[in-house]
Order: sequence, then C-alpha cells, then structure tokens
Amino acid sequence: MRPAWRSLAIHGVLLLALMGCGLLLHQAGARSVGSQLHVDIFVGVLGIGVLVYFSAVRLVLRRPMPRWAIWFVLGVALVMRVVLIANPMLLSSDIYRYVWDGRVQAHGINPYRYIPADPALKPLRDAAIYPNINRRTYARTIYPPAAEVVFAIVGRISQTVIAMKLAMLACEIVAVCCLLRLLSLARLPPERVLIYAWNPLVLWSFACDGHVDAIAVGLLAVALLFRAERRDGLAGGFLAGAILAKFLPIVVAPAFLRGGSFWKPALAGLAVIVVLYGLYISVGPHVIGFMPTYDKQEGLDSGLGFWPVAGLAKLMPLPPHAAAIYIACSAAVLGLVALTLIRRRADGPVQDVVMLCRDTAILAGGTMAAFSPHYTWYFAWLALPSVIAPIPAVLWLSAAPVALYLDPYNSRFFWPAIVYVPAVALTLASLRRRRRQPLSQALATSEGTCP
Repeated sequence: MRPAWRSLAIHGVLLLALMGCGLLLHQAGARSVGSQLHVDIFVGVLGIGVLVYFSAVRLVLRRPMPRWAIWFVLGVALVMRVVLIANPMLLSSDIYRYVWDGRVQAHGINPYRYIPADPALKPLRDAAIYPNINRRTYARTIYPPAAEVVFAIVGRISQTVIAMKLAMLACEIVAVCCLLRLLSLARLPPERVLIYAWNPLVLWSFACDGHVDAIAVGLLAVALLFRAERRDGLAGGFLAGAILAKFLPIVVAPAFLRGGSFWKPALAGLAVIVVLYGLYISVGPHVIGFMPTYDKQEGLDSGLGFWPVAGLAKLMPLPPHAAAIYIACSAAVLGLVALTLIRRRADGPVQDVVMLCRDTAILAGGTMAAFSPHYTWYFAWLALPSVIAPIPAVLWLSAAPVALYLDPYNSRFFWPAIVYVPAVALTLASLRRRRRQPLSQALATSEGTCP
C-alpha cells in the first residue's frame, strides 16, 4: 500500500493542476470564463476537482499522517489561494459592489442611502469599479451591517478588488486558525483542516471571486471556538456578527444553546445587532437594502425558487401561498431538529466540541437543503463545521454545488437534482446506520465518515 503521506501529496498536486486547468480556460477579456463551451468544460474540471477533494477527505479521515502533513496541507491551501487571488473573478461580479460600498463609506456616505447610479454619487464613479456593479441602476446594497463595516475598513485602505480579496483571505486565515484550535480541543488530527482548506467550492468562491460569505465564515469560526471554550457571551456576540455578515448563520444559533446558558449569549448577540444596525439606521427602513426585491427575483415569494416546490410544480398546480406553506413546514421540521439537539448532553469537553460542530453542521446543512439556493457560494460555509464533524450529506453539499455554475435546462428542479438527490440519499443512509447502533457509538463513528 502506498504511504499515506505520498497519497496526500498526489492529491494536493492534482488539485493544484486542476485549478491551473480551470484558470487556463478563461478567455481573455471575457467577464466570465468565456464561451458556453468553455464554461461547460470549466465546470467539468471543477467536478473532477470535487472528486479528488472527496478522495483527499477520505484519506485524512481514515489513515494516520506524519506530523509534518499539516504544513503540506496549509502550504497547498495557501498556494491555491494566492494564485486565485491574483487572477480575475470568473464566476461572479459581486465584489465590485463591496468595493463600491467601501468607497461610498470612505466619503462619509451611508451605503444604504443611494443606488450606485444615483446622481449624488456621480463624482465617485470610475472605469474600473462602477461599470461592473450588478444591479447598479435600481438596487440599493443588500449586504448587512457587519459586512458593510468590513467594506468600510477596506475602503479606507485601498479601493481595489485585490484589497477586498485580501480581506476575505484574512477572514479565511482567522477561520483556519480557529479550526486548528477546535481540532486540538476535540483531540483530532490537525490535517483534517484540509476538509475546509482544500474544498474547491470554498477556493473558487472566496479566493477567486472574493464573496462576502468569507466574513461570515471567519466570524462563525471565532464564535464556535469561544463556545467550545465556554465563553458564551463572546460566542453570542461573534455569532451575531456572522449573522449580520450573511444572515444564514442565524439557523445554527440553537447549537450554541445546548448545555449552556441562554441569556448571556442572547444579550451579547442582541447588543452587537443593535450597535451594528445603529451605525446605519440614519436611512430608516432603507437599512434592509435590496432584500425584499431580491426575494421576488429569486422566486422565494412564489415558492418556485425552492427546489422541492419547483419539483412539485412539475406534477400539479401549486396551492395558494405555496411559498408560505413550504417555509412554515420547513421551519417546523428544523425547529424540531433544533429542540432535539438542544436537549442532548455531552459526556465531557471533548465530546462537547464535536457535538457543537455536528449540531452546527446538521442545522446549516438542513437549512441549505430546504432553502436550495442556486448561487453556489451560498454552500461554502458548510465546509467549516465539517472539519470537526464530517457528516456525509453536509460534506456533499459543501462541494458538489459547483455543478450549479451550469443551468442547461433553465430549471430550478431538473439540473439541481444532481446536487440534492444524492444529499437526500446520503441522509437516509446515515439515518439507517444510526438506528442500528447506540447514540454514543454513532457519535464516535460518524465523525470519521465521508461521502
């Protein structure tokens, strides 16, 4: 059998080579990858990268590595990020809005006050940033206050895309440092940080396209670490910061309440929310930005933006208020799951760390499956808790959505099924396995599984 370290090296080299192939597919001057053929091939390359990544995850979960393996894992992760940061964005133009919001704030203007095309902001326009802002002619910024604070800080240093990408890299470095400490507290091998650091969806979403989700990942990682160390107030404050960077992390709040106090993290989180919104409240109701219109554009108001509802619509006419019914049912199921998780108790600090991350992964994965966004980068944060608690279905959802960069059928159901059907199958398989063994044994074994 090939030594484990040699297999790890082969996986790292393959991922680097596949990343290079993906970059070579970019056609000079194109705002995205290029022609549809190039995009198709690009997604195929990313798909192969996902398979290599899953193989690498399986390797670090099942075979012991030498002590120096962690430096190889971190070195490969850093090289891939540096190369991607130096290249243009291929899959999204959102970062131009981040830079614009930072520029607006650097000039003392509330970013929620005007749309970019407003005549009041004409002196701030340039040829590098302004023409590339999506929805610039009709949409105020959609990003919550914690994200806007980061944009403001970067905007006062450098109003460039590279500077914003470096800020997202800094958030990722914070996340990786926290993960390494969490792995130590859980008495797990440090090379398991590969589960986050080598994830292709994470790499292309943050290092290449610089998505704001990296801020939420960094803040959530800090919150998890503080909760693992039983510093509940700080955990609640940083979780609130993560929520006000992307909103989605609000669903993992119940994981922070298991076996701990309620009032301390709740009050700390509320204080952070009040302070951050207070920085921008001068615009009144406009502080919620583009969010209401965004829901309509994404089909969330009709329900057709949700994968299960879109599938049901292929079979029968939808009842009135289908979206509200689906959201209520999903919330009820997730609420029951959350109550079940809160009631569980850990048998010591080591198991407490694992259960904290496992509960976070379950709540986050369940929410993303129910929400079923078609933007791939929305799934990247699932790789964070998977480092400590790699649940097969959640791991799958953390990387497989690279396929959603394509939409060959122009449908919110048929093509996304290649992401969600395997996730459902993996979930059912995990439930069957857990029914056959005691809870303590299930906890001990499930953290070492992967797709």
